Amino acid sequence: MSCTIAFMTNEHDAGYKYLFSNPELVRDLVAGFIPDAWLQSLDYTTLERVPGSYVSDDLARRADDVIWRVRAGGEWVYLYLLIEFQSGVDRYMALRMMVYVGLLYQDLVKRGEVLADGRLPPVLPIVLYNGSRRWRAVRDVAELIPPVPGVVEEYKPRMQYLLIDENAYSDAELASLKNLVAAVFRLEHPASPEAIGELLDLLAAWLEDNPALRRSFAVWIRATLMRRKEYRIVLPQVDELQELRIMLADRLEQWAKAYKAEGMQQGKLEGKLEGKLEGRQEGEALMLRRVLEKRFGTLPAVVGAQIREADEDQLRRWLDRALEANRLDDVFVENGTGTH
Repeated sequence: MSCTIAFMTNEHDAGYKYLFSNPELVRDLVAGFIPDAWLQSLDYTTLERVPGSYVSDDLARRADDVIWRVRAGGEWVYLYLLIEFQSGVDRYMALRMMVYVGLLYQDLVKRGEVLADGRLPPVLPIVLYNGSRRWRAVRDVAELIPPVPGVVEEYKPRMQYLLIDENAYSDAELASLKNLVAAVFRLEHPASPEAIGELLDLLAAWLEDNPALRRSFAVWIRATLMRRKEYRIVLPQVDELQELRIMLADRLEQWAKAYKAEGMQQGKLEGKLEGKLEGRQEGEALMLRRVLEKRFGTLPAVVGAQIREADEDQLRRWLDRALEANRLDDVFVENGTGTH
């Protein structure tokens, strides 16, 4: 039996598609973030690249021939892992994934790549999300449709996707894994400026015997740093992690000094970097205060204290509620109790 893995992406997240063109990333995504015994039991050293595209012409660029196959033993069966990279929350993600899976099946039938008895191979649709806000879109297309009386309810379409949300993992949890995808997540949301340098050293050590993957990571990290306006950095072309580490040494030291000077050791590199760094948590707290003050006026002291003491997850929940709440107290309701 074999397992075939197909990836879908959009232009904004082309960097992830580039990284996941390496079999080691496929292996570590399953090993670290899909808690399924059968999937993890497969021998990912047998991964092989399969050329081809599996969608219609208007979506062909999304697939761009990124398909992998892994031997699983026994009867030859194809399992497809269909991965969509998302940096923003899409309310209709479940509908999109249903369409993508349908297009994949349609193309497999056309190419004759079905099971020996004519049945379709299984597909696991996955959304890998790296945005800053928590994912709140429904995961089953049936939830996008209101309840319908009688027999019509039985025929509503139902299909779920598996969500892997980078925000669901703390830096400590990710750091405990010797896992390339965990390192990618940490580089996307570094706990501190020093963490970037430490991760570069860690990756260089892990990939000492894999120059091709070292080059892939160097290219991706350079592009990731340069596309973020807050880093304000321009780097020459580089295809080696140690070279990138040397080039970044002075800049990382400057970022670290500014970071510590502002007392933001617990923040993340998300603010503007012009002599001042603002951590992600502090930035979200400030945003929450501004939204609340604009909607409800001057905030009571108890609310200010709650915001100062809140962790990042709490701040995000409150910020989401602040946009729609009718009363200030509704923003802070937890388990049926208000703020004050």
